Amino acid sequence: MIPVNEFRNIASEQNPRYRVLKPWWDVFSEYLCIAMLMIGVFGCTVQLTQEKISCLPNRIVGPTKADVNCNHVREYHANDSLWEFSITKELKPNVLEVFGRKNGLDIHQYVFVNHYCYERAVHWYAKFFPYLVVIHSMIFMVASSFWFKFPGTSSKIELFVNILGKCFDSPWTTRAISEVSEERGEEKLVNWRKGSSMYKINPDRFMGTDGENVTLLRSASVVSNPEMKLPEPAASVLDKKEGEQAKALFEKVKKFRTHVEEADLLYKMYVIQTSLKVFKFLLITAYTASLVPNIEIVVKCSVPPDLTGFDIFCCNHNKANLFSKLAYCYICFVGVYGLLCIYSLYWLLHRSLKEYTFEHVRLETGINDIPDMKNDFAFLLHLSDRYDPLYAKRFAVFLSEVSESRLRQVNLNHDWTVKKLRTRLSRNASQRLELHLFMLPGLPDTVFDIPEIESLKMEQLSGHVTIPAALTQLTELQELVLVHCPTKLQLAALAHLQQTLKVLRLTFEGAEQVPLWLYTLKALEELHLSGPLGAEASRGSGSSSSVSLDSLRELKDLRVLTLRGRLTKLPPSVVDVASQLQRLCVHNEGVKLQVLSNLKKLSGLTSLELMGCQMERIPSAVFSLSALQELDLRENKLTTVEEILSLQHCRRLTTLRLWHNAIAYIPEHVGKLHALETFDASWNKIRRLPARLYYCTKLRHLDLSHNQLSALPTEIGSLQSLQYLSVAFNSLESLPEEMFSCKRLKILALGNNSISYLSSRVANLAQLVRLELKGNRLESLPLEIGDCPLLKLSGIVVEQSLLELLPSEVRDRMDDG
Repeated sequence: MIPVNEFRNIASEQNPRYRVLKPWWDVFSEYLCIAMLMIGVFGCTVQLTQEKISCLPNRIVGPTKADVNCNHVREYHANDSLWEFSITKELKPNVLEVFGRKNGLDIHQYVFVNHYCYERAVHWYAKFFPYLVVIHSMIFMVASSFWFKFPGTSSKIELFVNILGKCFDSPWTTRAISEVSEERGEEKLVNWRKGSSMYKINPDRFMGTDGENVTLLRSASVVSNPEMKLPEPAASVLDKKEGEQAKALFEKVKKFRTHVEEADLLYKMYVIQTSLKVFKFLLITAYTASLVPNIEIVVKCSVPPDLTGFDIFCCNHNKANLFSKLAYCYICFVGVYGLLCIYSLYWLLHRSLKEYTFEHVRLETGINDIPDMKNDFAFLLHLSDRYDPLYAKRFAVFLSEVSESRLRQVNLNHDWTVKKLRTRLSRNASQRLELHLFMLPGLPDTVFDIPEIESLKMEQLSGHVTIPAALTQLTELQELVLVHCPTKLQLAALAHLQQTLKVLRLTFEGAEQVPLWLYTLKALEELHLSGPLGAEASRGSGSSSSVSLDSLRELKDLRVLTLRGRLTKLPPSVVDVASQLQRLCVHNEGVKLQVLSNLKKLSGLTSLELMGCQMERIPSAVFSLSALQELDLRENKLTTVEEILSLQHCRRLTTLRLWHNAIAYIPEHVGKLHALETFDASWNKIRRLPARLYYCTKLRHLDLSHNQLSALPTEIGSLQSLQYLSVAFNSLESLPEEMFSCKRLKILALGNNSISYLSSRVANLAQLVRLELKGNRLESLPLEIGDCPLLKLSGIVVEQSLLELLPSEVRDRMDDG
């Protein structure tokens, strides 16, 4: 006999994890299949190991062969009598009495008759009943597990079961659900204290047009009563390896969802195989009920008389009684199995199984961004719910973007320890101790364990970064730099920045990257904005509108404002800080700045930089800025600066930069700028210098490089305050002797001209530390160059061959050593 466990192995799928996709009716049906298979195997075993039929000749003679039957034998069986083939002396009514007469048949004839009658007289159903049971049972089993084997569905099922099991066992699932539960408890506590909150912020200032909070996240760390402490969060239960595994699991879930949600093949396959089982049940029930009566115990058999001498035999089917009982038992099992299949088909067609909502999970766990599923993904989740709803609940954690971001944060903290972050500390251009975070998947919490940070730069961090309340630990923080990094603040972090932040540098691509909390930073002194300000974004960039500035009136301490964008006019909000603004920089990226009327209202402005604004003349609004000290008009389209006379109204103007333009000449009126100390007209097309330029006797820095000058006027000697002079990259052939009267010169740049002679009066430049001569036509250097006490060989930029022509004693005297 075959052990029962063997039937269980045949009936069950190879992968025991598939049980999560088996509802209770499939499990029950599986055991019914085992029972039916055992009936068939048992019947086959009996049929193969025992005699099938026993036949004896019938001696009752009738008028015709058709009238001869074996009813008298059936009556004996009906009365539980024995058919005796012995000699008896007692006559009994209705009983055939044999007086020891032999039939005259040998054993071979009986064997022949038994086989002949079994094949000819026994009904086919009585002969093949156990085999039919085995075949039908196997068909039921195949139909039940076909979708587990079919190539188009088995791969999806295997992947789903594999992912589902890992999600169920992942430590991250437990932690994510427990953290949400803790936060919901803390939120209730915070709401209870809402009336006594220590931070008073108008919520309307941070609401978008759709009424949703677009800038701030509520923080459970905002506590009004310091004596009442919130529950501490649970300690991390993930090590680095578990965190990486959970991260990989999120990626698998995303790919699986994309692959499975596109079709409903699994659902259709399950409906087809269930429909097949229902059809099979109806077929078996119909023909089995009609054929079971054909399993007879006694059958009549006609045999050719020339073979045995008898033409009628009465045969006893030895297994008929057993097969009859097994058949009725089999019909009962098939009936129950069919009812389960009908219920399964009703469940498939009555319910919407191609849609699955996680509403109950969202309400229970508090993770509100879990999306609903459809098609095959939804169907698989419905099946797992029938096994255990906890599977879907734990699986839903890996469908949530919020959960993924939290896991990313945990992994980020593992990767970026305090020790590793400290190696990235450096001094920036403002000499602040800066931590630069570039293209990280988020903001590590370990950043807030480095209190000495003075500048925090976040560049292209993934997703929307949220700065937590732990920012308050950075007591030295003064500067925040955000480069393509949308950032939100918790309330405590905002309150801290409102009190301590001095400099904010923001680079953005669209309005969604400009946080509204920047307009509440009351202590802010410098604001630098770079992005599509005041103009439509370029085609294909994905942004449909320009970014306009809101009111800056809350920024009471703002001193420096930099706007880098594509403005057509000066934003009206600049006027909000007119009373305290000291420096305004507009970098317009080649777009013409047409309206500057608001500039007149910036009466306290001391520094103005208008770069790349496509201006052809000096704007008249500048002349009304009486406090202006620095004016920079770099990279415009200035061809003439006749308006320079009006700059005399800016009596404090000390710096004028007209570099990178197309100016052909400098008017004589420049001499009216008596307070001028720095004049930069490099990278223009100037051919000559006005003689009155040298009326600006306070000039310290004069840069005329990259022009078309062929000579310098002798009046240059009157600039006795000059410390920096650059006329490099011109067409000078000689230098006036009066130039060497500027005894305060420290840097003299004469490179890339056509100068063939350097005067020995260079020795008069006692403070000279750098002399550039490379790219000229000099054949030698004057020996007097060694008399410049501060000039060293390293400070002379000239061809090496010219230095080697100097006497060795001169070189030794000028040697740095």
